[in-house]
Amino acid sequence: MLVRFWGTRGSIPVAATSAAIQKKLVSALVQASGRGLDTPDKARAFVEQELDFTVSHTFGGNSSCVEIETGTPEYLLCDMGSGARPFAMAALARHKGQPQTYQVLISHPHWDHIMGFPFFMPAYIPGNAIHVYGCHAALEEAFRRQHGLPSFPVDFKQLGATIDFTRLTPGEARSIAGFTVTPKRQRHGGDSYGYRLERGGTAVVYSTDSEHKLDDPAEAQPFVEFFRRADLVIFDAQYSLAEAMSIKEDWGHSSNIVGVELCQLAEARRLCLYHHEPMLDDEQLAAVLRETRRFEEITRGSHRVEVLAAYDGLELAL
Repeated sequence: MLVRFWGTRGSIPVAATSAAIQKKLVSALVQASGRGLDTPDKARAFVEQELDFTVSHTFGGNSSCVEIETGTPEYLLCDMGSGARPFAMAALARHKGQPQTYQVLISHPHWDHIMGFPFFMPAYIPGNAIHVYGCHAALEEAFRRQHGLPSFPVDFKQLGATIDFTRLTPGEARSIAGFTVTPKRQRHGGDSYGYRLERGGTAVVYSTDSEHKLDDPAEAQPFVEFFRRADLVIFDAQYSLAEAMSIKEDWGHSSNIVGVELCQLAEARRLCLYHHEPMLDDEQLAAVLRETRRFEEITRGSHRVEVLAAYDGLELAL
């Protein structure tokens, strides 16, 4: 199983500023001084092997979209934030425009999780099939309302692909693209739904836009079971613990610390921090990752949780 991240920001897409790019360039040039990087191969090796992630890369700025490779001609996506656009362009290039089937799980219809659909080019091409799944009664309405005046120049009825919507029931497993998919309701304004995807003994949990109250065992324990021994938990860690417990309490998001604690209790294998705060730059997000790994280390019992931070373009083989 391969998990590929196309959008990892929360709330709204963000773009790198000129100042941020210049800062990376200055740092790279200073570190490259005197190294004789006079060929593209030498320069590339230096960038890939010696520069810190925050200098050589970026966490990216697209909002939520994660691809899970199915091993079949079908595609499987979790959410259609702005990251759905680069995914679509890559898929079209891969298949040279030939018709494909896209299965899409939507956590909830807040705009940052569906805003990529009007720019999802397969939706405009006859022969493509797009099957959208979610637990909200207004899911189809939310997609349709994005299209047409005054919001968008193309009405939904003008889309050429075959598009349908299926409402799922929380707690009931369903077979989708070769996976057993089970949704679970989460604490978020208007509700959000996490998904546990299982196949061949491997499990991935996609849990974004969820606020967890670990001080209430009756609320926490069902999520421990939902995460139980997952190979990967993609987790909403938009806030710090201090924010989640004070000024941003009941805003519908969780923290890196709570993610570690839940995964430790569930004996999950990997925790991937996701739905990054749009106000944080690459250095700040890297600091959050370091702090989270340190917290996991000092609180670790007999079970180790590997901690990662998602970025646009990250690929994880499970």
